[in-house]
Amino acid sequence: MRTCLSCREKKPKKELIRILLNEENGLTADLTGKKNGRGAYVCNSVTCVDKLNVKSLSAALKSPVSERMIQEIKASLEDSVKDKQCKQD
Repeated sequence: MRTCLSCREKKPKKELIRILLNEENGLTADLTGKKNGRGAYVCNSVTCVDKLNVKSLSAALKSPVSERMIQEIKASLEDSVKDKQCKQD
């Protein structure tokens, strides 16, 4: 079980999207959940992806993250996100 950064709901790892920070690629979305690097999880929903913020993502990844990096992740996840809203909303 993992916790979504946005809604704080605990879900199985396979139901969440992993956001990965590593030295090679910087901040990226890991849809397989198997790449090396520090990861944080967010629900596979537009609402939770839109709620990502600098403070929570920086704390989860234990590394500074810029607003520009978050906007790039949101843009890259637009096509991957399956649900319009989180089940909790």
